[in-house]
Amino acid sequence: MKNIHQAPPSIVLASSSAYRRQLLTKLGIEFYCDSPAIDESALPEESAQSLVTRLALQKAQAVAKRHPSAFIIGADQVALHPSGIVGKPENHEHAVQQLLEASGAKIRLYTSLVLLNAQNQEYQQKLVPFDVHFRKLDMATIESYLQLEKPYDCSGSLKAEALGIWLIKKFEGDDPNALTGLPLICLIDMLQKWDYPVFGGTRA
Repeated sequence: MKNIHQAPPSIVLASSSAYRRQLLTKLGIEFYCDSPAIDESALPEESAQSLVTRLALQKAQAVAKRHPSAFIIGADQVALHPSGIVGKPENHEHAVQQLLEASGAKIRLYTSLVLLNAQNQEYQQKLVPFDVHFRKLDMATIESYLQLEKPYDCSGSLKAEALGIWLIKKFEGDDPNALTGLPLICLIDMLQKWDYPVFGGTRA
């Protein structure tokens, strides 16, 4: 007989990203954060799609070892520029280079999302593309934006939920949350497929 008071599994976000944590809070569910601390280097000749797909799963699997009965959320994102894959710039010089290359161009962001059941190692995974059309950017605009926002921990140096919106001409994508690295619409689909209760309430 089904226990109507059975609590849903714990949710663990395999990330140290404050942006992903803020996004997940929007769903109104209780969750924990645990940093996976894995090597995120690309493999030789690895495509952007393959890179984020591999890393999102590896992040979830690394954290699952410490939370054996939880649902683990793993995610990874890169930007694909004309020159190839770019990630977080980490410093001012690299951020300037990324934004100069993005100026007037369409940049595709790839985000891979994983929901892993740590108890049986089953998982769902989806690759979510999102296109960003940049305005023509001059050095004065780039320097002002970087000095004010310091988006050195954002893929492609774009912090679109804040002052980065000044740099954007238009977006193309199914889920605006994918822009910040956690596609919530896709995550809700995954949680509901595994019967996770809406708003994290008690199972019926």
